[in-house]
Parts: sequence; structure tokens; C-alpha cells
Amino acid sequence: MTTLKDQIISNFKRVLKSPTTFNIITVVIITVVVKGFGFYKEVVVAGSFGLSELLDTFYIAALLPGFINQVFLIAFKAVFIPNYIAESKTTKNIGSFQSMSFLVTIATGLFFILIAYLITDVFLDVFFKGHTESYYQLIKIQFYYLVPCILLWGLSSLLSGLLNVYHEFRHSSIYPVLTSVAMLICLIFFKDELQETVLAVGMLIGCVAEVFYLAIVCLIKKVIKLAKPSFSGRNVQIMFKQLPARISSGLLTGLIPVTDQFFSAQLIIGSIAALNYGMKIPAFFSTLIIMALGSVLLPYFSNLIIDNKENAFKQLNYILKLLFFGLILIVIPLLFFSTTLIELLFERNEFTHDDTIIVASVQNAFLIAIPFAVCGDVIVRFLTSINKNAFLAYVSLGSVILNIIFDFILMKFYGILGIAICTLIIEIIKSFFLLKFVNAQKKIFLK
Repeated sequence: MTTLKDQIISNFKRVLKSPTTFNIITVVIITVVVKGFGFYKEVVVAGSFGLSELLDTFYIAALLPGFINQVFLIAFKAVFIPNYIAESKTTKNIGSFQSMSFLVTIATGLFFILIAYLITDVFLDVFFKGHTESYYQLIKIQFYYLVPCILLWGLSSLLSGLLNVYHEFRHSSIYPVLTSVAMLICLIFFKDELQETVLAVGMLIGCVAEVFYLAIVCLIKKVIKLAKPSFSGRNVQIMFKQLPARISSGLLTGLIPVTDQFFSAQLIIGSIAALNYGMKIPAFFSTLIIMALGSVLLPYFSNLIIDNKENAFKQLNYILKLLFFGLILIVIPLLFFSTTLIELLFERNEFTHDDTIIVASVQNAFLIAIPFAVCGDVIVRFLTSINKNAFLAYVSLGSVILNIIFDFILMKFYGILGIAICTLIIEIIKSFFLLKFVNAQKKIFLK
């Protein structure tokens, strides 16, 4: 008779032997290395600048290019992967599909570079008014170095997406380390020469290196298979029909950090930096898991939903349960050592103990949000794989509205901590509605 212990051991062995599990573990290990470099870079930045005006202005300068990347370029990658896989399994005209995708990415990147240059002054006047001329000048100096990153991020996103489709997860996971390395080199060796542009120049150099690395890998692995572009194929049409909803979802989701930065800017100098430092450790763990799972699960679900719909929903539920309870076990000890972690990692030179207390309180709210944010992201990947992007747009709209309301109210009572608490509340509400919707879709798909 099989005991419970035997069943657990059998299930554990089965999970370990799964190619999907192997891919996830591979991406986790690589992402730890990538995030380790990123974290060391943040330690160097913290020691160099503390909660300073220069760091505040760098985050503002990066806000618009990052927003465009999140809304349009990453959104395109999200709808590209499931429909590219469908193309490869049906008409198999992948060369035309690839060429079309590169053309769309380049044209979109160049268009938004132009838009970003044109609306810079309006953007600053609307969202960050009331500061000195030197403050705005610092933003603009860094902004002009960061704008070209829009096109570079788009190309990196598409190339890494192709590598994910062909299960080249090692290369599609390691490339972000190049930006961290470039920024560290600039900070350590060229800070005096580059002065206030040191962070922006480092990021631009890193983005260029990322594109070259991914392009070389794709050519070596023979992943790029270009042909005459076609905009009339069935899967191309499905992708473009899904794109407005996905862009809307990304647009609305991208407004949340903009809103948070806007309200943070209304507080004392250093509040934007405090919010960003409070995200560092929670983002390390959540991004580590999201990158590992997201890179593997979107193509995994996209394949599975075509081959076996019932098993796709079953695997989703299994992954969500395992993730949620596993993440709770990770978050609890992190909460107990929250202040100590900030002291060890950031408290030196310009980063004082008072800064540590502020950042640690912000960090706690983001830590509690991790299980909800990660599980919500997994559900988003699943819904993207079944082309249910319209619902994601509605969820994002609700999240933005609630975020503005809660930011305004909680900031009045708790300052920068209130903005972090707002994020926690939004993640809980959003994950609940996503789970409810996916359960409703299960009934429809399995009729």
C-alpha cells in the first residue's frame, strides 16, 4: 500500500525530472547571478549618492523611457510568443513572422524615441512641477542619454523572446547583467569624468552591449530565420488584434509607478530614492521568481494550451498553490531581518541610519506583497497564452484608479510608507480578481 510519504517522494522526483522544472531552475540560478551583480551595483550607487537629488532625478529621467518600454515593447513581446508558437505549429511561416516582428519593433522604437524627445518638457511640467531649474536640468541631461535605450530595449526584448521560444533560457536570462556591469565600470572608474551623467551613460552602454550579445547568440544558434515580411497571416492577425488590449494593460500598469513617483515627489527630497531602495530586496526575490517562471511558463502554457487544455489549467493551479505557500515561507524571515538587511547592504557613507529606518518600513510592505504579485504574474502569463488580454486591460484600469485613490489617502497619513502600503493593497485585490477570472475561463474551455 502506497503511503503518503511515498506519494510525496514520487511527486517530488517527477517534478525534478520535468524539463520545465529544469528550465526554471536554470533560469533561477542565472537570474541569481544577474541580480547579484545588480544588487552590488545598487550598493555602490547607494554609497555614492545616498538619498540625494541626483538619484531622484535619475529615476525621473528613466521613468518615461521605462514606461514606454513596459507599455509598448514588452507588451509586444508578450503577444508575440504565444502567436509565434501557434505559427510554428500551423502554417510554419516563421521567417515572415520574424521579419514582420523586427520591423514593428524598430518602427515602434524609433517612433517613441521621437515622442519622448518632444514631450519631455510637458511631462516634467505636469508630473513634477514646483522644482528648481537646476533640478530639471539634471533630469534632462540624464534623459537624453536614456532615450535611445527605448529602441535597444525593444530589440533585446524581441531577441530574448525568440531565445525563450527555442528553449535557450540560459542566454535569454544572462544578458541583463551587462547593464549592471557597464554601470559599475562607469561608477568605479569614470565617475569624476562623467559626473552627473555617470548612471545614464552606464545604462546606455549596457543596453548596447545587451543587443549585440543577444544578436550574436541568435545568429550562432540559428534562431533568426528572416523572410519576406507578411502582415496578412492568420496568427499575425490574431496577434495584432490582441495587441491593443495588451498595450492598454501595459499602459495602465505602467501608470502605477508613474503615479507612485508623482506622489513621492510631493514629499521631502529623497522620498523617490527611499521608495526605490525599499523595492530593491523585495524586487530581487519577486523579479528572480517572475523572470524564471515568466521566461519558461509563457511558452510552456502556449504549447500546452494547444495540446491539452485540461492539463494546462491543472498545471496552473498546481503551480499557484506551490508558489503561494512557498513564498510565504520566504517572506516571513525577511520581515524579521528587514532593518538588518538594509543596514548591511546600504548603510554607509551618504546613506545614514535614519535613511535605513525609512527604507526598511517601506520594504516591509513590498515584502508582504511578494506572494500576491508573483502569483498574479503567473496568472497573467497564462491568460496571455490563451489570448485573454482584454480582461487584463480592465484589471489594469481598476488597479490604476485604486492606486491613485489609495496613494492620495495613505500618503497623507503615512508619507512614503503609505505609497508602499497602497502597492500591497493593489496586489492583493488584483490577484483575487485574476484568480476568479481564470477559474471562470476553465469552465468555458473545458465544456
